[in-house]
Amino acid sequence: MRHTRTVAFHTLGCKLNFSETSTLARSLEEAGYARVKVEERPDVFVLNTCSVTENADKECRQWVRRFQRINPDAFVAVVGCYAQLKPEEIAAIPGVDLVLGANEKFDLATHIDAAGGKQASGLALHGPIKEVKRFIPSYNSNDPASGDPSAGQRTRTFLKVQDGCDYFCSFCTIPLARGRSRSGTIAETVEQARAIAAAGVKEIVLTGVNTGDFGRSHGEDFLQLLQALDRVEGIERFRISSIEPNLCHDGIIDLVASSERFMPHFHMPLQSGSDAILERMRRRYDTALYAGRVQRIKERMPQACIGADVITGTPGETEAEFLRTHAFLRSIPVDYLHVFTYSERANTTAVRMDDSVPMDVRRDRTKQLRVLSGKLQRAHYERHLGTTRPVLFEAGDAGPTMEGYTDNYIRVELPYDPALVNTVVPVTLERFTGEGHLTGPIGAFRSTEVLTA
Repeated sequence: MRHTRTVAFHTLGCKLNFSETSTLARSLEEAGYARVKVEERPDVFVLNTCSVTENADKECRQWVRRFQRINPDAFVAVVGCYAQLKPEEIAAIPGVDLVLGANEKFDLATHIDAAGGKQASGLALHGPIKEVKRFIPSYNSNDPASGDPSAGQRTRTFLKVQDGCDYFCSFCTIPLARGRSRSGTIAETVEQARAIAAAGVKEIVLTGVNTGDFGRSHGEDFLQLLQALDRVEGIERFRISSIEPNLCHDGIIDLVASSERFMPHFHMPLQSGSDAILERMRRRYDTALYAGRVQRIKERMPQACIGADVITGTPGETEAEFLRTHAFLRSIPVDYLHVFTYSERANTTAVRMDDSVPMDVRRDRTKQLRVLSGKLQRAHYERHLGTTRPVLFEAGDAGPTMEGYTDNYIRVELPYDPALVNTVVPVTLERFTGEGHLTGPIGAFRSTEVLTA
């Protein structure tokens, strides 16, 4: 009897990577592989890497060593952004058998079979990033064997609607790792959403590298996609994972405001509150435009949650420029921050700039902004005490409590009740839990509270 080969995945980085890992896992399953967990001594390990993290090389080596400890005879394949940027370096790591670039990774099963087992040294297959043209739609599986640590617990799926980026910001390697902006068609994306709905998922998060840039090569745009998805039966909630402020125009804001399915939750990268730094970064907006987008969202949806990405310590960021960012963030109604410490990336414009900021200063600024983020989020939660909001509850473990998110991204905690899993129920937000979440009784909506709180 022929042995069925087993495969396990581990994913580093963003939810876009997790959605692609699920697609790779399904392709191997279709090729006859059985998905298992990393700890179950698979025949093949697949590591999906990230280039954004400061320690991409270190993380990659750590996971390869862990794979070898679990099963020294296993075949190890490495894919993802870091694999495209540093293929030869990864191939030289002891224990790595195969490295696949951005184009090659979606033919993973073919390449593994062609490699034919353990290599004397790693084999790197990668074409020039400028030749990466095709768009492969992806969505993350709810199978715990997919490599997503939240799989099996989530009631939401991350659907990749766009890939690549044409912006070439001075600090960013993503265009070098993923290529030019591209997407599928609206019709193809809607079919993906219908398949997700058929699996019983209640919430879809639309994700991509530059999500709002959807559709240009097909003569379509992101607003048209949102309008089409708003008509898909079976999905109760949609969220936009992230959208550039220059692409978050009034039409998109107004659609979210009028839709019952698109949640009042926006995440718009800011990166800096200094116009001088934004110009050095080659961002396509200034602080006035950003503030105007935030104001428009809050005017149309006072209850909306708005998050922002910020980078500290980019070349040329003086103490005065950092304080300008801090003050700007306090002056606009944003509700939480994702804060990143700048780190040098090969082949980017920023790495060649003068006025490097010492690493200890960068980290201190990151710490300050994370403290501010905690205060902003706490204030967002406090503003909604006493209101009743819809919460989609997740499976989690059958422990004493369960958790879910309101429409406007407030984490809610209740005593565990299996009947609430994957359902949307109104909860009156009365008090904080020890974990910093909100809790209260299941209730009924009062008048137009959900729309205007």
